[in-house]
Amino acid sequence: MAAAAAAAAAGAAVASRVSVGGIGPHAHHRQPTTVAVAAGPRARPVAVAAAAPSSPATGGVAPVPPRPGASVIKRHTLSVFVGDESGMINRIAGVFARRGYNIESLAVGLNKEKALFTIVVSGTEKILKQVVEQLNKLVNVIKVDDLSKEPQVERELMLIKVNVEPDRRAEVMVVVDVFKAKVVDISDHTLTIEVTGDPGKMVAIQNNLRRFGIKEIARTGKIALRREKMGESAPFWRFSAASYPDLEDTVPSNSLISTGMKAINQNSDESSSGDVYPVESYENFSANQILDAHWGVMTDGDPEGICSHTLSILVNDFPGVLNVVTGVFSRRGYNIQSLAVGPAEKQGTSRITIVVPGTDESIAKLVHQLYKLIDVYEVQDFTHLPFAARELMIIKVAVNATARSTIQDIARVFEAQTVDVSDHTVTLQLTGDIDEMVRLQRMLEPYGICEVARTGRIALLRESGVDSRCLRGFSLPL
Repeated sequence: MAAAAAAAAAGAAVASRVSVGGIGPHAHHRQPTTVAVAAGPRARPVAVAAAAPSSPATGGVAPVPPRPGASVIKRHTLSVFVGDESGMINRIAGVFARRGYNIESLAVGLNKEKALFTIVVSGTEKILKQVVEQLNKLVNVIKVDDLSKEPQVERELMLIKVNVEPDRRAEVMVVVDVFKAKVVDISDHTLTIEVTGDPGKMVAIQNNLRRFGIKEIARTGKIALRREKMGESAPFWRFSAASYPDLEDTVPSNSLISTGMKAINQNSDESSSGDVYPVESYENFSANQILDAHWGVMTDGDPEGICSHTLSILVNDFPGVLNVVTGVFSRRGYNIQSLAVGPAEKQGTSRITIVVPGTDESIAKLVHQLYKLIDVYEVQDFTHLPFAARELMIIKVAVNATARSTIQDIARVFEAQTVDVSDHTVTLQLTGDIDEMVRLQRMLEPYGICEVARTGRIALLRESGVDSRCLRGFSLPL
């Protein structure tokens, strides 16, 4: 009782001294009051700051000044280059899930032995720095870059299926022409449209098509490359000797294929199993930090019945859901060949498109396991159904005055678009199937490929019921 009385008396004394020295008319510059609270034998001084003066404009309430160190939440685009191994996708997604980060979009370019993740998240600079440090601690993570700090070429691919009656089809085609989109499938009551651009363009075309009725959306997530600087200070100045005849006898500083990488490719059949393809040691990956043209070979027509299955998974947009979904694949030893994550047609949902090899029976069991997850709404296997599939690639190539015209001719043949130029590089954008991308990249390899960013496959069912793959072996009637 005595201790309680002493504490109450001390509190009253503090309140009295603050009222005298803190809020009076002459207390604007008064220093904080130091009071010794005698609530025990080890009393220590406590600094009590004087209250700020109030004003009639604030309703008699003293304004609270903002903290000088407060951070602003911003959207960041992370480029994570890794040496691929079993469960790598699940581990990278887990870094964000454990810290409550919701990945807004994810695009993964997968190689035989390496992968490039393009991740879009929102957060403060301080917290994101901690996430980058944790990513660098993962085994086989080669490089992590925050592309948001520099000018960049950013692109995203979307397939959007719209409900439209024949009498309103002309209105939709006007929107398609304005946004330079393409119609990839048409039926009596729907149109499936392919559009490529920055995230703002994706939002704009959705707003214009929403009045017709959007049925389904599949998006890849954003990919990005830095815009190349001009002059000799640029990172890829005189990158390739093939593009500069005066340097034919000089070895470029960034060799396209190192001796160690050649050894890996020669012994790839004897390597251990990885997340996508058989892999080997990753000690020499820093010398070849680009995705080469030997990725993404889809399995089809295997005598044992194994083929690449394209799964479309509609999930709740919640932090950690990607980690949960990819965990189902990694725990059962499935090799993910392609992965794309982006917002779906309904607010609060996302669509994950995954390509995974397996038999029809094994994939059916996998789909059954996915349906057991709480945040999974729908799982579709498009493999034996007619569907429209697209991928996106941005590729930066070293050029000089002579090579520039040749590369532009190659781009026109593949209907690729030029999205950035400098005095020594050209950056191209290509949308299509994986075979087109492999052919284009192999055509450009002799000139020197500086950087490559690509998405996984996205797909939507063709309402017309026409499978273009089945038409390739038949001649068209005259």
